[in-house]
Amino acid sequence: MAVPTNIKTLLTGNAVEWARIEFKETWDAEASLKTICAFANDIDNWGGGYIVIGVKEKDGRPDSLPGVHPEKIDHYLKDMLNKCKRIQPEYLPIVEVADFMEKKFIIIWAPGGYLRPYSSPKSMAKGEKERVYYIRKMASTITPSEEEKRDLYSLANKVPFDDRINHEASLTDLNLTLIQAYLKEVNSSLYEDSKNMEFIELCRNMNIVNSLPEYTKPKNVGLMFFSLDPQRFFPYAQIDVVQFPDDLGGDKIIEKSFKGPLQQQLREALLYIHNTVITEQIIKHPDRAEADRFFNYPYAAIEESLCNAVYHKGYDVREPIEVRVLPNRIEIVSHPGADRSITEEGLRTYRVFNRRYRNRRIGEFLKEMHLTEGRNTGFRKILNALEQNGSPKPIFETDPERLSFCTTLRIHPYYIRQYEYRNDTVNDTVNDIVNDTVNDTVNKYPILTKTEQSVLSYIMNHKQATIDEITSVVDKSKSSVNRTIKSLKSKGLLVRTGSAKTGFWNVKK
Repeated sequence: MAVPTNIKTLLTGNAVEWARIEFKETWDAEASLKTICAFANDIDNWGGGYIVIGVKEKDGRPDSLPGVHPEKIDHYLKDMLNKCKRIQPEYLPIVEVADFMEKKFIIIWAPGGYLRPYSSPKSMAKGEKERVYYIRKMASTITPSEEEKRDLYSLANKVPFDDRINHEASLTDLNLTLIQAYLKEVNSSLYEDSKNMEFIELCRNMNIVNSLPEYTKPKNVGLMFFSLDPQRFFPYAQIDVVQFPDDLGGDKIIEKSFKGPLQQQLREALLYIHNTVITEQIIKHPDRAEADRFFNYPYAAIEESLCNAVYHKGYDVREPIEVRVLPNRIEIVSHPGADRSITEEGLRTYRVFNRRYRNRRIGEFLKEMHLTEGRNTGFRKILNALEQNGSPKPIFETDPERLSFCTTLRIHPYYIRQYEYRNDTVNDTVNDIVNDTVNDTVNKYPILTKTEQSVLSYIMNHKQATIDEITSVVDKSKSSVNRTIKSLKSKGLLVRTGSAKTGFWNVKK
């Protein structure tokens, strides 16, 4: 059997987090059985994990690649089969012998099981009767605390939606061409095998159907990625891109919907946004050769935000992912909201650790195709892309009932000034704007620091923002924010109306 990824990907950690991979120089039955048991329990819904045998590790990363001697492979595989039978309830991982750099390696893929909690013997000693539940925390296999044991039992009847069997579908609803295209894209060794393998066996290898031979049904994740029409089973599993050129109160609306397999609709929506929404500005300076180049929105930030929405959407909720493109911002809205373990304060300060993922299998496929980042790295990628472009920081919001989640990406400050300038002067001299150079337009406004740009941009959308709120968003000290506001007032760009508690900000054009 083959695993749905390749050994090169596992050795580099590009698509699978290091915490989900364990490297062994040789087959160690006792230690490896505990790790297999821990991956099968999958307490944090990571999607299980991998053990790669034939790799010498250091600090959890590959150090050297001695490989497995060919004469030992058969012995190892037989011993694995016998030892894995000691896991209760019954559980067998998927094992593949892989070739890399003219050496042999054994890959053990242990996806999260359906009959958890699983236990294994405490030791391999003859007559050992004590059994232990094992779980995976960070990069270690450990015994659970009493609270974690309770979590294991509660998870027994809580199979994530994307990993559930779909009783309304049949094996014919899965498309071989889509499956093979995915396997080829991720360089899986299963791709070549798929040309001669029975279709049902291929689906079992990919863990996209259930394992009961007398009742074979697709899992939801298989239908989401490898069905030509997943909307038959998941109504409104789509991405709607809606443009409001004249803001929400305007009459003009441009709407386009993207449907089909998740990876297809995601890529088509991103391409559409790239071609119709994103623009680049180049400003040349007479005193230096280098020009300033920036975008209204950096593509990397939009890509990661939309991929996160696809990753974390509840596909049992009949609501599409909506991308709202407004004159000064992009809002990406998905349903339901963030997990309860994520606090509103954490969202405001960008310090988020998600304990459990809603769609572990969807994330697994997206990461294999490099469409999303690893665990809890998406926010950082968005922040970095915006910062490098000189854009304001994003806003992440969820409502108290956790019914929806919204990511707001604000336009680069230059485009705000351009937009306001055009609106202010359209009734005077339209021809002047057309003939004006970029430098003339920019020179009509005071030069602002990055902090001033960030503060002004946030206040424009939050007229009643407090100093504490502004401080947390722009990630500066309170004294720095106070100095920035004083500077904006002195430049005639900002006025405070009313008291400190009930007043509001006025941004002067």
